[in-house]
This record gives sequence, structure tokens and C-alpha cells, in this order.
Amino acid sequence: MAMKVETVILGPDTDQYKGQGQPVTNIRHIADVSKRMEALGFDGVTTPEAGHDPFLPIPLIAEHTERISIGTNVAIAFPRSPMVTAQIAWDLQQLSGGRFRLGLGTQVKAHVARRYATPWTSAPGPRMREYLECMRAMFDTFAGKEPRYYEGEHYNFSMMNPFFNPGPIDFAPPEILIAAVNTYMAGLAGELCDGLRLHPISTFDFTHKRVMPAVAKGAEKAGRKASDVDMVGAPFLCLAKDEASLRAAMEDQKQHIAFYASTPTYHSVLEHHGWMDTAAELHGMTRQGKWDELHKCISDDMLDEWAIVSTWDDFPDKCRARCEGIFDTVLLDLPPDARADEDFVRSTIAALKGS
Repeated sequence: MAMKVETVILGPDTDQYKGQGQPVTNIRHIADVSKRMEALGFDGVTTPEAGHDPFLPIPLIAEHTERISIGTNVAIAFPRSPMVTAQIAWDLQQLSGGRFRLGLGTQVKAHVARRYATPWTSAPGPRMREYLECMRAMFDTFAGKEPRYYEGEHYNFSMMNPFFNPGPIDFAPPEILIAAVNTYMAGLAGELCDGLRLHPISTFDFTHKRVMPAVAKGAEKAGRKASDVDMVGAPFLCLAKDEASLRAAMEDQKQHIAFYASTPTYHSVLEHHGWMDTAAELHGMTRQGKWDELHKCISDDMLDEWAIVSTWDDFPDKCRARCEGIFDTVLLDLPPDARADEDFVRSTIAALKGS
């Protein structure tokens, strides 16, 4: 089965996961990388919210590409009102020629309240449901002559006059995808969204046994099929050109995995595998500021549950074997040396797409 293949631009690197800061970028770099990713055959590129605004690079990417989809992966919803998000998504859909995909996530309470300095008003699931419903009403209002208002417990949209209505655009409303690890959000994606962006902390087994049934149940509730929901996977990748270099790649990915596995919100995945002692140890280490030691808690067996571990030559076959039947779209966050080898990237994309 052919899959679509995406990648990420401006994604975090290992130093950032270790708490050692992140590199700066510039307009020319973003433009050049965007053009290169399209030329190599990727179906889409995404931008994260990992210290920088995820929407800001998108008009630049759109200007320098013609074909690929462009999406946030993901923008944090709750610090932004539904109207703020709806307006920018509407404009980006027009500016990109209908190629924008709005990816949203909730983040966790501590980050929303303390890092974003935004009130945390309820459990994230019901609030995200209303956020999505409210934005859909706003999209309908933008596209039509009469407002369609929305009233909920957390969000109320009850005013729009012609002066502030952006009006119809030349394309369908942007697709909406939400990030999910736990089953409530997976069900919400199945019910209300065009796609689900699986957090990489979701192992292949957890995705198959817990996430996919929740998506199907949500889709059934909405009277549609699970196949109507684009399942976008972003597995951790341990890639090296040869076996001799693979151990260093494995340690890098252990650092990435441990960063997310230390977060209690994601501990349902670790509980699924019987790893709660590791979850507690990781969380305790982050409270002590031991960011660069987290990787020591992740064993090789645990790594294999989360990641595709492979040399370059074997990667297309291994990636297909792990992803087929689970993902409709796979996001490849390739390490720098692999990304720099255009022949490897081009042939890998072609193999995964079945072309």
C-alpha cells in the first residue's frame, strides 16, 4: 500500500532535547529547505511549535513551493482563541493556494498555564471538542453570507459583522488535524477531524491496539469510516549509514524519547507496556534538571517499540513493514546526514510511495 510522505522543517534537534538550546534560522534557509524538500518528492512539510511560532514560516514556504501541503505540527490551541486560529488558518489556506493543513494540539496544563501564561479552564478533551466545533462555525461564517454562531461551555461565538468577516476564499476550508496520544483525543479526531497526527511517543503497539480502535469508534459516531481520517504517524527514527554508526543514532533517539516519556500526560503509553517505574524515574529526573541524562533510562528493547532502527540500505523495507496498515501518511524526521544525501532521500520517498 502506498503512503504519503511528509517531513518537518525547523524541528528540534538532540541538543534541544538535552536542554542545550536551539539554533537560529533565517528567511533564506527556510526558503531553500522548502524548495529542496519539494524537489525531493515529499508530499508535505510541517512546522512545529517548539520554541517558535509555527504559523510564521508558512507563507514563506508557500511562496517557494507549488505542490506540497504545508501544515502546523502542531500549533497549541488553548493559548490562542478559536477566532485567532480560524482567521490565520483561513488566510493561510488562501495564500498557499489551498495547501494548508491546520494541525492543533492541547499541550499540558503546566505549559499552558505557566509557559504560555494562559488560563487552564477545564480538562483538555471537552475543551478541544468545543474549540473545533467553534472554529467550524467560524469557517462556515467566513464562507457564507449569514453568520453561524456557536455557544458552548468554554467558547461562545455570537458576533460577526461584514467589516470583520474575511469573506469566502477560492478554496475549501483548511483541513483540521489534531495531535493525539490518548483515546479521547483519538476518538475526537475520528469524529470531527480530517486527520490525526500521532505523537511519536505513541508506540506502534499502542497505536494499533488503543488509538486505532478509538478513531474507528469516533468515526462511527459521526456516521463515517475510519478511512476518512488521515492517520499521520511520526515514528522515531534511528538511522545510520552503516552498522558501525548505528549505536550513536540509537543514543540520540533515546534522548528524544525520554524527553517525551518523562511527561505524565503520555504515561498511558508507558503503562500499556508495563514501564511505569521508568516513567516515574524520568519525571523525577526532569524535576532535578537532569535533562542530558534522560537517555540512560531507555533500554534497547524499549527503543525498538518506539523507533525504526535501521541502516540506510534497509530503511525503506523496515519502515514499510512497521508502518503499513497503521499510517496513511508517514512523517520522516530524518537525521541531518541522511537528509543531506539526496539520493537516499529521493529513493526512500519513492519506495514508500510505491512509485
